[in-house]
Amino acid sequence: MNLKLRLTILSFLQFFVWGAWLTTLGTYGFAYKQWSGAEFGAVFSTLGIASIFMPALMGIIADKWINAEKLYGTLHILYGVTLFLLAKTNDPTTFFWILLIGMCFYMPTLSLSNSISYKLLKDSDYDVVKVFPPIRVWGTIGFIVAMWVTNIFSDEQSFSVFGKEVGLRIAQLFGNSLNANQFYFAGIVAFILGLFAFMLPKCPPPRLISKDATIYQKLGLDAFKLFGQKKMAMFFVFSMFLGAALQLTNMYGDTFLKDFGNVEAYKNSAVVQYSTIIISISQISETLFILAIPFFLHKFGIKKVMLISMFAWVLRFGFFSFGAPEGFGLILIILSNIIYGMAFDFFNISGSLFVETTTDSKIRSSAQGVFMMMTNGFGAILGSSVSGWLISTYFTAANGEKVWSDIWFYFAAYALIIAVLFALLFKHKHSVADIKHIAH
Repeated sequence: MNLKLRLTILSFLQFFVWGAWLTTLGTYGFAYKQWSGAEFGAVFSTLGIASIFMPALMGIIADKWINAEKLYGTLHILYGVTLFLLAKTNDPTTFFWILLIGMCFYMPTLSLSNSISYKLLKDSDYDVVKVFPPIRVWGTIGFIVAMWVTNIFSDEQSFSVFGKEVGLRIAQLFGNSLNANQFYFAGIVAFILGLFAFMLPKCPPPRLISKDATIYQKLGLDAFKLFGQKKMAMFFVFSMFLGAALQLTNMYGDTFLKDFGNVEAYKNSAVVQYSTIIISISQISETLFILAIPFFLHKFGIKKVMLISMFAWVLRFGFFSFGAPEGFGLILIILSNIIYGMAFDFFNISGSLFVETTTDSKIRSSAQGVFMMMTNGFGAILGSSVSGWLISTYFTAANGEKVWSDIWFYFAAYALIIAVLFALLFKHKHSVADIKHIAH
């Protein structure tokens, strides 16, 4: 099996084991388990809490002591164990702690998968800018496939094509997006991915620790020195703010569409009945924009590509603000999901490549971990905590219904402010040398 195919499988499975349950987590807790917001709401913070320290910590370990592919495989096997435990958990507090542990295992693998791919591709003399995006796009496809599996096969009738009795048994095993079997499904695939990772080419730590190394170096904290560089510090700060925007989409996108079911005219609409599939248009869009990244990087440079991403977030939220399940409102919902691909990819993928460009290869994994810490750690916590307070305080009616049009409008205003500030404050000139540095 050639290297590109191996990394493609790695990317596909990496996001499959996340997409199988992420977008239906809220529905699982609130609709299936009937847990209250006070009981279950805290689970949404687990991704952010884990991302504050685990990606950077695991990156340090990969840079200093353990082969990256072995660490990656071990983390996925442990993540699979936690998914099986989640499926058996009936107490929301216990669910929170198990999910937090699971996220401590999973979140570092997002940055480790990038580091492993960059290293192996460079070692094999591939042009990373051209080769990596087509590989990474299969991660998005994996996420989409997982979402569709949990949404389409939502009851035993969905499996009737296999015969009534067989269909019933399959439905009981991998039943629907509301029940715990989604965790079993993701857990099995996580085990497979963990074992597969051990068969990848070796990715040993890039350097040994010398005897005269400082305590700072021995602890692997070199990547945090990047905050001492004005440009990198500014980049990480804006990464946090954009991470908050991503969290808003993860938390409220599916709920927003399902809430149209409270309106008599819309309760049987496709937007309500197949909300997860509608949201998956965002991931389908990602596949197209990921493939466009090499062109945009060469043409406009990293800063402009990231700036395009920020203005795309403005449109993402703005279109949702005026969206509805029918007519022109439906077109806006679809356009919002399409524009998401540009909003997400042009910052997250380009941002990862920017880190690769501007950091020493000896701190590759830990630097990617710091980027993940700022986006999915501090950014996610900022997005979930502040937005949760704002929505409950200012945008929730007396009957408990949320004023989604106003919510998305203010999210769009937030994204616009971030984009303008980024354009003014982040100084980085486009250089062909940067792109060549990433590629080789």
